[in-house]
Amino acid sequence: MLNSTSSTLSYFILEAYMSVGSLRYFYFMITTVLYIVIIFANTTLIMVICMNRSLHEPMYIFLCSLFVNELYGSTGLFPFLLVQILSDVHIVSASVCFLQIFCVYTYVNVEFCNLAVMSYDRYLAICCPLQYNTRMTHNKVFVIIMMLWLYPFLKCLVTLSLNVHLQFCGNTINSLYCHNYLIVKLACSETKVNNIYGLVSTAVTILVPLIPILFSYMKILKICFSGSKQTRQKAVSTCTPHLVSLINFSFGCFFEITQTRFNMTNVPNVLRIILSLYFSLLQPILNPVMYGLQMSKIRNTCKDLICCNMFTCPHRFNVT
Repeated sequence: MLNSTSSTLSYFILEAYMSVGSLRYFYFMITTVLYIVIIFANTTLIMVICMNRSLHEPMYIFLCSLFVNELYGSTGLFPFLLVQILSDVHIVSASVCFLQIFCVYTYVNVEFCNLAVMSYDRYLAICCPLQYNTRMTHNKVFVIIMMLWLYPFLKCLVTLSLNVHLQFCGNTINSLYCHNYLIVKLACSETKVNNIYGLVSTAVTILVPLIPILFSYMKILKICFSGSKQTRQKAVSTCTPHLVSLINFSFGCFFEITQTRFNMTNVPNVLRIILSLYFSLLQPILNPVMYGLQMSKIRNTCKDLICCNMFTCPHRFNVT
């Protein structure tokens, strides 16, 4: 522990691992299995979408971006967790800590932006089907993908630049990994700019995706109530996975915010760990499984991959 005089830290201590004890190998095994499942499921669907010409449509391209983000967010967290679970000294260098904050925060921002873009895409497909191909061209899809990744990275770079100049009076974090809010709380230097930017950034993270999501689903619901049975079935089949993913991720982020900002010492340690990892654990597993099962094109292509060799059955699997 550092003394009370402010200084520039070279490392942080992650206090949440202190209670792992004899269960470390059990936690390590569970975390490893989950990480392997995440990598396999998301990589498989990325390959399926990239290699099959019939899936080179905006909806599937946005899905591919979502799966890439699941891999990015998981890789920014799970290898770190595995190392810390087996370590006797749970310390992390300041540079690695700040890098992890950047990875986790960009993952969250890209996820929300991707889900917002997907909701708008579904609105165009259901409410404006005749204009869909002209309003959602491949060039526009490329620009949208670039923006939904670039905007979160730039926003989180500002957060990172504000943190690296802070002076700290402590170095102990009661968490499994680094959090921007918990890091700022340790600072002895002026944090007014950090706090204001943090509040504004959180509001923007929520509001920017929320506006197109609410707009899209208001229009979709209006069409469903006034449209044909076929339109309602199309809306339900394409929007249900998206809504489940959105609600699940929102709850996960809510759990994480609650975990970091309120005293949770009365909550059992296992439950605290689950709540802390919920958004980064369930979402990367849920999305590929749910979309893979729900969307017939992806489901059928996956069956072709399993049941038929690509080189012997080229007529069933169109490789670009």
